[in-house]
Amino acid sequence: MKKHPQSQRLGSEAIMPLLFRLSLPGMVSMSVQALYNVVDSLFVARVSENGLTALAIAFPVHIFIIALSTGTGIGTSSLISRMLGRKEPERAFLVAQHVIAAGLIYGILSAFVGMFLAAPLVSLFTEDSQVLAYGVEYIRVILLGSVFLYISIIASDIMRGQGNTFVPMLALMLGAVTNIVLDPFLIFGIGFFPRMEVLGAAIATVVSKAISCLFILLILYRGDNEIKPRLERFAFDYRIMGEVYKIGLPNMVMQIMTSFMISILNGIVGAYSEVAIAVNGVYFRLQSFAIMPVFGLTQGYIPIIGYNYGAGNTDRMRRTVIYALGIGLLITSTSSIIFRFFPAQLMSLFNPGDEMMEIGIHTLQTVSIGLFVVGPAIIGATTFQAIGKGLPALALSFMRQMILLVPLAYVFGERWGLYAIWYAFPVSEFIAFFIMIFWLGDRLKKVFREMDSQCP
Repeated sequence: MKKHPQSQRLGSEAIMPLLFRLSLPGMVSMSVQALYNVVDSLFVARVSENGLTALAIAFPVHIFIIALSTGTGIGTSSLISRMLGRKEPERAFLVAQHVIAAGLIYGILSAFVGMFLAAPLVSLFTEDSQVLAYGVEYIRVILLGSVFLYISIIASDIMRGQGNTFVPMLALMLGAVTNIVLDPFLIFGIGFFPRMEVLGAAIATVVSKAISCLFILLILYRGDNEIKPRLERFAFDYRIMGEVYKIGLPNMVMQIMTSFMISILNGIVGAYSEVAIAVNGVYFRLQSFAIMPVFGLTQGYIPIIGYNYGAGNTDRMRRTVIYALGIGLLITSTSSIIFRFFPAQLMSLFNPGDEMMEIGIHTLQTVSIGLFVVGPAIIGATTFQAIGKGLPALALSFMRQMILLVPLAYVFGERWGLYAIWYAFPVSEFIAFFIMIFWLGDRLKKVFREMDSQCP
């Protein structure tokens, strides 16, 4: 069978230019996604620290929504691309039809949680009446409008499965710009808009997601796309959803673990100071800028590794792994240096009081110790996924977050107080990194031996 010229480039084109060309849209998209997480906090911080604390409490809920969306989307993109490659457009249509329906169902369930469970969720982490009020109104609006996030991410991955990565990037950027423009008007009440503070931030986020969603759906249904899913004559087939989540579940579980991990850490630091919860929220938002470009890099890295793994090209695999590890190290090392030497400047973006500034400077300088190994760790875990070994990646994520980070944070806090809690981050990062290096090295040696033995 004749190979598609685009596929042939994965096995022949110079690795570094190819890696950057394939990764750039993903890196831009991931950076824009990180911007979503920061913009609200920057403006809400001008209202009050209580508002910032409320957003920190709500942050894991947002991650949980993204986990369901991206887990579904990753499986969607992979299945649709493979089915179109096998000349099975009818099957690809059924996949798209099912995941759009799933997005609508997730949106309805999330809205139900927002209506009836927002207050119990927020009250788990605070007894402050103002923080509680801010948190409830923010989470409620985000969950009521979450259907736009579900559908926009899933529809974007339907397009990626058809080979279009540019329009999804535009949709994300459109949403981010809308959010940035609306935030000050709705939060501070500029012009004819009423001053809504934290509620305004939530409404701006939902409106921006809605605009992004409508844009991607307009292009999906009116553009030159082979797959345009409709729900007429929809008949649920659990096997199709099983195929989607067989691929997307590891990613979904890893992000859900992150949501739980942040919630638990909020509870741990909140026992010492509610201001520390706000600092925790600021850190995780700033961290997203540090690591999201690495996740974008993996979008170009995976097809190169996967193609050459299938083609038996061990030398090209080795060089791609080394290049990607180096780029990942460069990205997070740069962030580590910024966190270490400019913590006050970073914290000042969030209008902190004296206590928040003091805790924040300590936090950023402490986590910077281990931040530089996070980039290579992400690339290492992704390598397992690229060669079809998703379980080690899931195991490494679970070990780092739930076995190491959370227990160490609790123990350090109990023994040495609030400021010791953040030392759990570099300790867990280094332990997980070295385990990953040895595990990946051993696995790749076995893979390369098997591939070389099959070569004529």
